[in-house]
Amino acid sequence: MQEESLVNTHHEQVIYANILEKGMFLGLGCLVITFGLYIFGVIPSAIPLTEVSKYWSQDAHSYLAAINQDFLHLEHPPTGWAWTTLLRKGDFLNFVSIAMLAGLTIPCYLAIIPSLLKKKDVAYVLMTIIEVIILGLAASGILAVSGH
Repeated sequence: MQEESLVNTHHEQVIYANILEKGMFLGLGCLVITFGLYIFGVIPSAIPLTEVSKYWSQDAHSYLAAINQDFLHLEHPPTGWAWTTLLRKGDFLNFVSIAMLAGLTIPCYLAIIPSLLKKKDVAYVLMTIIEVIILGLAASGILAVSGH
């Protein structure tokens, strides 16, 4: 049955799926490890585990302002990519795995470009490159759009 379903599968789909699968397992493994480091206190957290539940009812803006005032003491609450400055804290180290999983589409797209070029499929090459550029700009914060 599995062989039948692969008959009509494009080579690019297989490449994309293979990278997505490996990346998903890598990201999930990293998430389990970083969460374990956080939950077992191997790496000290910015917010003590005993205090975390007191912030659960807050929206993101209020939460960031409160933890900044109570624990982080930064000039500004950590928004955007500012969390990368807090990677030495166990609760923020988890974000690395989440960012890996969120950005996994980009290497998947990049990996199919050579196959599309080989087929001389210019339209798909252009769409793929544009998609990678848009995803990269969005992840960087350059294409910040406020939906709230």
